[in-house]
Amino acid sequence: MTRAVKLRDDYSASDLRRLAARSRHANAARRLLALAAIRDGANRTDAARVGGMDRQTLRDWVHRFNAEGPDGLRDYQHAGPACRLNAAQQAELKALVEAGPDRQRDGVVRWRRVDLQRVIEERFGVVYHERHVSTLLKRLGFSHVSARPRHPGQDTAVMEAFKKNFPRILSAHTGHLPKGKSIEIWFQDEARIGQKNGIVRQWARRGTRPRQPADQRYDNAWLFGAICPARGKAAGLALPFTGTASMQLHIEEISRCVTRGAHAVVLLDRAGWHTTPKLKMPRNVSLIFLPSRAPELNPVENIWQFLRANWLSNTVFDGIEHIIDAACSAWNNLADLPETIRSIGLRKWAHTGQSL
Repeated sequence: MTRAVKLRDDYSASDLRRLAARSRHANAARRLLALAAIRDGANRTDAARVGGMDRQTLRDWVHRFNAEGPDGLRDYQHAGPACRLNAAQQAELKALVEAGPDRQRDGVVRWRRVDLQRVIEERFGVVYHERHVSTLLKRLGFSHVSARPRHPGQDTAVMEAFKKNFPRILSAHTGHLPKGKSIEIWFQDEARIGQKNGIVRQWARRGTRPRQPADQRYDNAWLFGAICPARGKAAGLALPFTGTASMQLHIEEISRCVTRGAHAVVLLDRAGWHTTPKLKMPRNVSLIFLPSRAPELNPVENIWQFLRANWLSNTVFDGIEHIIDAACSAWNNLADLPETIRSIGLRKWAHTGQSL
């Protein structure tokens, strides 16, 4: 029988367990515990069982520990072969990917791996397999994701100015309130929920593509939603129509959900039924209008995505009553998740330094 390798004696069992408790590497912690068992006098078979390995593997780790100490128990991360593009070429490729293709010159509206394979060969004289282009892009910090829509007339400077000046804007809209009055920040929006419903991604066996029912009819209802992220509070109404009357009902619903003695400042877009002077504002509600063509400033847009992805998509609605029931159910499910509302809705520019 092979003689057991003696363990270096400059670490006690308690030292090894202390290192295991502090280690951020799970595998290294298991190996430290196995060595601690050896130091306590356990035989090598039992010590190997503590670390979830066999005796030969434990012997190898004892050699590594004796030579390199605790650092020798970590898994080595192999960097792989060096990139065949130099630093300047990688920077040029990164800028090219970020800029996107030119429709006239490149003939496509988005980069595909096969397109970048061709570009790399033409520009740098380096031939990669198409699959390796993905590896190269990930190494450069890219991932393959769906783009978010943006209005073509959007002015990012106006949006940034609004966020920067929001404390001043808020002060201008609440200056008439008594000093020390509690202010709640709410966001409001509407979504159409209808029979021409969406289909979202789902888990499926590799190599298959599942089918979901898709309706071609046009009945729809409107879900009026508002959230107060700081409180994790939601106020919503599902209605068969939209307009000033519907908005009046929703403003009154928000008013009822405001904390007693507080004042709600509701941020919303500039739809006609939002800006009309025909709205009668409750005493505890004020409106602040977001910049035009700036839905990114309103987290309720993300709330709609969450509702559709979890409770409204992949469904055929029988009619308007079914639509309204589904919308109400989805909104009530959201209202029961205050932490989700906070996670989706909190915005640093709107809530930092705000007394809530």
